[in-house]
Parts: sequence; C-alpha cells; structure tokens
Amino acid sequence: MYHVSDTLPSRLAVKANAHALARYAAICQAQGVVPIVEPEVLIDGDHTLARCAEVTEQVLHEVFHALQQHRVELELTLLKPSMVVPGKEHAAQANPAEVAEWTVRTLKRTVPAAVPGLFFLSGGQTPAEATANLDAMNRLTPLPWALSFSYGRALQDPAMQAWRGQAANAAAVQRALLHRARLNGAARRGQYSAAMETAA
Repeated sequence: MYHVSDTLPSRLAVKANAHALARYAAICQAQGVVPIVEPEVLIDGDHTLARCAEVTEQVLHEVFHALQQHRVELELTLLKPSMVVPGKEHAAQANPAEVAEWTVRTLKRTVPAAVPGLFFLSGGQTPAEATANLDAMNRLTPLPWALSFSYGRALQDPAMQAWRGQAANAAAVQRALLHRARLNGAARRGQYSAAMETAA
C-alpha cells in the first residue's frame, strides 16, 4: 500500500514494494499460479487528482520494471490497481469522466498491453462511485486490456446494510448483492447508468 502526500511515498518505499510484488509474482508463476499484482495507492488524505496520477505512474512504472527484472510473464499476470482519484478529504472530488480520463491515461503510460486484465480495487469509494468510474473507463475504447473489478467493500456494503445482523434478512442480502454485482457487470461492459441504481 502506498500512502500519498506531498512527500509520500518515498522513492525507497516505491522501489521496495515493487521488488516484493515482483518476487511474489515470480514465485506464483514458478508454482503454476497466476499472480494478481496489487499495487494499491491509498485514497486516504487530501491529495489532488494530479498528485494521485503522479504517484500511480511512479508506482506502476517501478512495478513493471521489477516484473521484467524477475522475468515474470506478463501474459500470465493480472493487475489489481487503484483508480486515479483525489484523496477523500480533498475539497474537489472528481466526476467519473475525470477519473476515467486520468486513470486510463496513467495506465497507458505504464501498463504493457501484454497484461490481459486489470481488476480494480474500490479503495474506499462508495459502491455507486466505484461502479460509475469503472463504467466511464470502459467507455474509453479501444483499450489494450480488459478492465473489470475486484471490489470488497463497494460490492459487499449494500448486502451488509441489508443484513443488519439478522438472519431473517437473508433474502434481502442476496438481492442486494446480486443487484450490485449486476451493476458492476454492466459497468464492465460500459453499459451502466445511474438510473440502474434504483431499478428492481
């Protein structure tokens, strides 16, 4: 994980984390397992969209340099990156079109086309934000990789809110999880709209 500020992450932290991710990926491939490389740039703080892009570019450049040094086969590797977003405490939050533009531009500068798929972290975004941002990226075609999701909280939060610790809410939990998964599936195809949030 990479904390973002005017001075963080340090060059040493970027390099050390990239080395660890590449070593992990090499070990996975040596054992016949597809590695999921996860260089998470955190949303915490008040950094700008531009600062997040700058850090993300540095991080991804170093990660792919390290993957090359460790002879990791990119065609047999998946990337689990963060989206380029301003810090959650920053006054000016970005809309989906801005997130998509900055994220895709940063990825095109750093992620080789040989990588088959990128599965985004939600990284503290709300479920609706994460879905809308993924959808906006998938509308920026053509792209050299498949862009999809590997959300935790942004996929599970609606289900957890429906559950409220009560076994009697099981059916509502299932409906909430299925609905959220379908919305993200639509975003994966660039076919999501905010109106779908309230559709049954």
